[in-house]
Amino acid sequence: MKQIASTDFQIIPEQELALRFAPDSKLPTAQLFGLPLVKAQRGQMARRIVSKARRGRETVVNFINAHCVNTARADRAYREALKDSDMLLPDGVGMEIAARMAGRALGDNLNGTDLYPEICAEAACEGVGLFLLGGAPGVAADAAGWAKSRHKALRICGTQHGYYDQADEDAVIAMINASQAGILFVGFGVPLQEKWIERNRHRIDVPVILGVGGLFDYYSGRIPRAPKLVRACKSEWMWRLAMEPRRLAQRYLLGNAAFLLHAAAAAAQIRGWNDRAYDATKRALDVTVAMLALIVLLPLLLLTALAIWTEDRGPIFFFQTRIGADGVPFRMVKFRSMFTDAEARKTALLAASDRQGASFKMRRDPRITRVGRIIRRLSIDELPQLFNVLGGSMAIVGPRPALASEVGTYRHAQWERLGGKPGITCSWQVSGRADIPFHRQAIMDRAYLRRRNILMDMRLMVQTIPAVIGGRGAY
Repeated sequence: MKQIASTDFQIIPEQELALRFAPDSKLPTAQLFGLPLVKAQRGQMARRIVSKARRGRETVVNFINAHCVNTARADRAYREALKDSDMLLPDGVGMEIAARMAGRALGDNLNGTDLYPEICAEAACEGVGLFLLGGAPGVAADAAGWAKSRHKALRICGTQHGYYDQADEDAVIAMINASQAGILFVGFGVPLQEKWIERNRHRIDVPVILGVGGLFDYYSGRIPRAPKLVRACKSEWMWRLAMEPRRLAQRYLLGNAAFLLHAAAAAAQIRGWNDRAYDATKRALDVTVAMLALIVLLPLLLLTALAIWTEDRGPIFFFQTRIGADGVPFRMVKFRSMFTDAEARKTALLAASDRQGASFKMRRDPRITRVGRIIRRLSIDELPQLFNVLGGSMAIVGPRPALASEVGTYRHAQWERLGGKPGITCSWQVSGRADIPFHRQAIMDRAYLRRRNILMDMRLMVQTIPAVIGGRGAY
């Protein structure tokens, strides 16, 4: 590995140097629960944090553990504070379990309790001062004393307990700013510390701020930390529960169970299990509904076929190439509602279209037969598409299948409506059909594809019945 000498005569590996100076946006991360968790080794992260402080780079660092995930689901202000953090570090075995469930790789367990001594050691070498804020009276001072006893060169710029009066907050912040510390540890617990940092960050001159929870309690000796063997078995949470059963019972017993459910849901989404389950369920529903509809509507289908043939002795069905999911063309079938030369006459009528945009539509289209007007008004002409559904090229619910000529006019996000299997009915079909302009149809199709689920599909199927009877936009 190539070595690069720093100005203080340390030999720093090139990869280590890259980690220290890389922008936070370039740090390797793993997405879990919608949050970018930094992947790094503990020593590397401690050096990066101190390096940022030494160079005066404003950075907010927060930690994410199982309790944080549970809290974030119920507390919007806390979620926003996490999103505004510059670095989020994975904390605890819960995050490791969630990452494995989701098939994501994390680096070290970057909990604040393990990082603290390494940050202190690095800060002592780099001459970066620390300020400790939080805990009961005397706790932060004792935690600072622990660090000072192990690193004589470490500068402790100040300590302040977390039980000060709210009216004294300005004075506390002034004291922090006057301390000339490079790193501020805030130990108010989740979510108070993250909200405090978010609220006061613009008033604090210290470059690096970390929300460290109950870290001071362990290094002050107030609460004994789990033995190394317990930590090696990744059971430190059990030790903490044993130390403070009354305070932590709900957090660990009920909270861990809730977290595992959240982790399973997140893993299902990341791995695509939700999508596969939805696709399988939707396909089963489509086949069942299509078969039942064909059986129940058979007399109507036969009567319609007879009426179409009787009027002009032309073909009963009309086949047309449409664009399906992911831009794949397929042959869609409908009852013929126009004269047999309709396509040849279309060019002359384009200027008379009642719909602006990609899709041609006329309220009084002269190409439509007398039977065609009736079956279009009642949407009977669409019923043969049930055979497309059985064949798998269409679904009962989905964006309406587009013509190739229409697709060629799509702009920007309109292409997204090709991201799902086309359907016989859709959200805009039950909301006004042809009365809705194309650009609005495209927006509604994209919204459906982002939020689709079986309950929504079933609701749209039911809403299709009164929409057909009402006939709004049917022409």
